[in-house]
Amino acid sequence: MTDQEFDVLDELYFVQPFSFLIEELEMEEEELKQVLFSLLQKGYIKCLFNMNDEVFEDKLNFEVEFKDYYYLASKKGLLAHNGR
Repeated sequence: MTDQEFDVLDELYFVQPFSFLIEELEMEEEELKQVLFSLLQKGYIKCLFNMNDEVFEDKLNFEVEFKDYYYLASKKGLLAHNGR
């Protein structure tokens, strides 16, 4: 896990929108997008439409809608974050 991935996961113990992550982490949009995509591929995070509704794989359009999603660390992500 990279330092950037660790920092992003640190913010995702609770559901957070993309706009919060950009502001809180002070990362460039493209950089954050890449880190989120990496975490998603590893199964460390989940994407949500809103605070409650998860985006399942068949509906996921990360490349286009990444700014509209909310994010949350998965159980696998939390274990990786805490085990570092």
